[in-house]
Amino acid sequence: MNKAERLFQLVMLLRSRRTAMTAEAIATTMGVSVRTVYRDVQSLTLSGVPVEGEPGVGYLLHPGNHLPPLIFTPDELQALIVGSRMVQAFTDPELAQGARSAELKIRSILTEPLQRHAEQQPYRIPVLERDDRLREVHGKLRRACENRQKIRAVYLDEKQEKTERIVWPLGIVGWSGKWTLLAWCELRSAYRNFRFDRFEALEPLEENFKPTDNISIAHYLQSVVGMRDPG
Repeated sequence: MNKAERLFQLVMLLRSRRTAMTAEAIATTMGVSVRTVYRDVQSLTLSGVPVEGEPGVGYLLHPGNHLPPLIFTPDELQALIVGSRMVQAFTDPELAQGARSAELKIRSILTEPLQRHAEQQPYRIPVLERDDRLREVHGKLRRACENRQKIRAVYLDEKQEKTERIVWPLGIVGWSGKWTLLAWCELRSAYRNFRFDRFEALEPLEENFKPTDNISIAHYLQSVVGMRDPG
């Protein structure tokens, strides 16, 4: 990690805390020496970042102050670009436009070496016309999840048997190459995962739902999958 990246990490670390942090604790967290911490704090202070405190007591970033421009490592930049391209290819048109806009903002603040790195990135994730219907389904389901809006759906199961259901769309789950809707199914009175490509018809209803202690993403993950909701 170069000095610029280290200074940014230090600012982020101090910003995440409400109480002072000693130089020793900072050094342990960042994997550097205490002397390096002292030098970096001095560099931040000289550049106008309002770090309060002193050696032996602790350091605190005064809240509400402007932070220096974002600094990305090459791998962080690569991850953001790949994520943006996946959103554009595999979600809905509105979210894809948001990803394109965000990527342009990120590229506008890059240093020249990082701009070259972004231009040379090897990933290609094509937006295929054959997936247009799935992107339309994705948009309807995403908005229903966000609005907590019940959906009437015509769904084909793995045996191609058709059922009509009222579901509570709780969240969208990305599997390897597939999206599924995690929902509470009123027909079965149970959680169900519905593949996007098996919806024959979707109709958002005027009726809303409210997650409960026993019907929610967190409850599903804990009671069915056996894990906590990572958020």
